[in-house]
Amino acid sequence: MTRNTVSRALHDVGLSAWFGGTLANAVSLNSAAAAATTPSDTGAVANVGWDRWTPVNAAAIGAHLVGSVGQLAGNSGRIAAQDGVGSMVLVKTSLTVAALGATAYARALGRTVSEHTHVPAESGTQPSDATPPAVAAAQKKLAALQWVIPALTGALTVVTSYAGEQQRAGEQRRGVRQRVLG
Repeated sequence: MTRNTVSRALHDVGLSAWFGGTLANAVSLNSAAAAATTPSDTGAVANVGWDRWTPVNAAAIGAHLVGSVGQLAGNSGRIAAQDGVGSMVLVKTSLTVAALGATAYARALGRTVSEHTHVPAESGTQPSDATPPAVAAAQKKLAALQWVIPALTGALTVVTSYAGEQQRAGEQRRGVRQRVLG
């Protein structure tokens, strides 16, 4: 079996940062912004935090995707020969596409919020009565998306653990035997 240490590390570290960073920001940054001195500072604190996270998140996602392609290439024989691996790849790919879509949508909404740096707000994802309507609408959607992205990337982490278990020698023998014998 060929080692794919670099692609596995890119895949896993990128996914870990994507999951952990979005979860940490949802748990702490959005609610901590409410502790700002004034309602307009609340929006500014959340915007600065998310704007600083965005390039790191983009790099994490890029590393994950490069690593994923490397893992696909390195495991192409197993994907074709071992029963259950192809299905797992489809699940991982679907979760990745969903997480990418949710992240891209959240970023577009985040840009709407970020364009109004000192907008009054209750928290990073909760508008106040003085929040402009377009920003308030984006914040309300972000309130849900802040949990959707960690849920999707967390599920992706679980499937990745399952994929690792499929690489055990006994699992490979059993999977190939099932593929051949039906």
